[in-house]
Amino acid sequence: MADDFSLLAHRPFRNYWLGRVSSVMSNNILAVAIGLQMYDLTSSAMDLGLVGLFQFLPALLFTLVVGQVADRFDRRRLLGLCLLLQVLVVGALFAGTLGHWLTREVLFIASFLIGTAKAFQMPTQQALAPLVVPPEVLPRALATSSSGVQFAIITSPALGGWLCVAGAEFAYAFCAALGLLSIIAFQRVEARPQVVLREPVSLRNLFAGVDFIWHRKAVLGAISLDLFAVLLGGATALLPIFARDILLVGPLGLGLLRSAPAAGALLTSLWLARHPVKRRAGKIMFASVAVYGIATLVFAFSESFMLSLVALAISGAGDMVSVVIRQSLVQLETPDDMRGRVSAVNSIFIGASNQLGEFESGVTAHWWGAVTSVAVGSVGTLLVVATWMGAFPELRKRETLQGGQTGQT
Repeated sequence: MADDFSLLAHRPFRNYWLGRVSSVMSNNILAVAIGLQMYDLTSSAMDLGLVGLFQFLPALLFTLVVGQVADRFDRRRLLGLCLLLQVLVVGALFAGTLGHWLTREVLFIASFLIGTAKAFQMPTQQALAPLVVPPEVLPRALATSSSGVQFAIITSPALGGWLCVAGAEFAYAFCAALGLLSIIAFQRVEARPQVVLREPVSLRNLFAGVDFIWHRKAVLGAISLDLFAVLLGGATALLPIFARDILLVGPLGLGLLRSAPAAGALLTSLWLARHPVKRRAGKIMFASVAVYGIATLVFAFSESFMLSLVALAISGAGDMVSVVIRQSLVQLETPDDMRGRVSAVNSIFIGASNQLGEFESGVTAHWWGAVTSVAVGSVGTLLVVATWMGAFPELRKRETLQGGQTGQT
């Protein structure tokens, strides 16, 4: 059935795909606009890092609440409310830009509110996906969805840079329109009925997602590997510095730099949609994260704009393989009535690796400079890969994404 299942011809998945892609485009244009405005206001690497921290804090604060909500209430309506909050925040940024009252503090508040919306959106969105397509095609669906997302990430930062040349208010207006489109698309998703959690709230079911992941070592290894690898090796928050001060390419160049990892990830996700990982899943995941670390190290020392784009594209390709394997492991091994809670814990790891990673990059760049910060972080990523291969033999030996089979070493 998997070979005959046409994903984008399947209306529920197509609406899910459109909602996710529109949301990602909006978020990436928003990230370019906020990053540029913050750096123009303060010229501070630390403040760029703090934007990431303010977006991460809500995910940390609301983790246990998010999982309960996603398992107890209609996930499509929750997505609509999350996206509506983001649209309202973007509207405030639009007004602040036109009214010239946008400050460093306002951008921090906006980042916290956006982080709050995303804290509920991400696990809810992840938990909805397995209800949209049959389980046997879920890895292909995740790869196909990621293809659209990566295309959005390629085009939207460059578009965001172009819009910011005309004025940040144009970028915010476009973000709001994309947010509204995403709301409409998600509300039109037809999914199988979810298994609703009806147990009273207790400490046991509050921490059920943590307990579930802790006792499945392959899943724990995959999630924590992604956390520490991207936490240390990420360079996204520092791209405004590389664009303006090292590569000398300005806002349009910044948009292209932000798009480059997605270009590599798009090509990889298209390949994975046609050729899903069927054997040696664990070893492939470790190799892909190592490629990510090496490519980021090359980017750190590059003074050539073209070499920097290529290195970032390769890093995106390596990261995409890791993402598809991790997401497939988590979703395929989790019962539906626990998907919200497990996805909430997974989102903490993702948020820590992305937003907290941006804060880490900002702090270390403030101490050592941008180049040293990225170089040290990428070496840390490679050390994490070596350590995790020994610490999680269940993941290293994992053969397939379904069934938990392991191979011999």
